[in-house]
Amino acid sequence: MRFLYVIPIMIVIVGCNKGDVKPHIDETLIGRELPAQESWNSTVLFTDSGQTKAVLYSGHLQMFDERKETILDDGLKVEFFNSFEIKTTTLTSKRGRVDERTNDLFAIDSVVAVNDSGIVVKTDELVWRNKDKKIVSNKFVTIDSPQEHIEGFGFESDQHLRNYVIYNITYITRADKN
Repeated sequence: MRFLYVIPIMIVIVGCNKGDVKPHIDETLIGRELPAQESWNSTVLFTDSGQTKAVLYSGHLQMFDERKETILDDGLKVEFFNSFEIKTTTLTSKRGRVDERTNDLFAIDSVVAVNDSGIVVKTDELVWRNKDKKIVSNKFVTIDSPQEHIEGFGFESDQHLRNYVIYNITYITRADKN
């Protein structure tokens, strides 16, 4: 009878002595740069001397130190404010990125910029240049205002979409008042 108790104990002892357990290593991460910071449903305020200049909203934000770049995914929205802190322009896109060396913002894919005067700019990519606070694009752009509809390639404007230029106009028409 004692023999029956010894056999299960021996099986347990032998079964537990197979050596160290090695953890699984995810090979897909090797060689890939991981973000230094990451957040979801982010809101970033840009201020100067206590005044709000812009507010950025992003569904997913990833900051990469080595590349000096911030990736913005899952929807991007930027609201620009004038010197009286009144919202003048809203820019939206599906994704974007910020070059941390220049602080330029690249809005990418289904970009729409709308100002408080009813001017709507649509394109595939826009760049907000930090150094001169201009919105530029070398892509195809459409601009709809209460007075006209313009299409063309190459665009530059102040960030409030008050003064804009399309460099290569391909189509222009007056807006229908009706």
